[in-house]
Amino acid sequence: MKGEIEIFKALSDENRLKILEMLSCGELCACDIQDGLSLTQPTISHHMKVLQQVGLINVEKRGKWAFYSIKQDQIDRICDFIKKITTPSIDCICNKFSCDCNSTKCIEE
Repeated sequence: MKGEIEIFKALSDENRLKILEMLSCGELCACDIQDGLSLTQPTISHHMKVLQQVGLINVEKRGKWAFYSIKQDQIDRICDFIKKITTPSIDCICNKFSCDCNSTKCIEE
């Protein structure tokens, strides 16, 4: 679960969410992202490094330019993780602690 926590930390920044939204339209050069967000080059580089470290984006260097795209398999994985932890199941974490909360998720068997 540590990997997912790091991803959620990366997603907790408004600019990084905007970057992902921009990349949803396709591959972009760092300069396009910079222009679209009106941020400085060092700030863009920092955000891209964070997104790349958690595996949410791909980077491809072409000459002096860096092009970024969404790493769809990682996005799909984190979506599956969210579905898993928010869907009722027999092996609900609260059952492991003898929960008596009367939640439908906890008492489902």
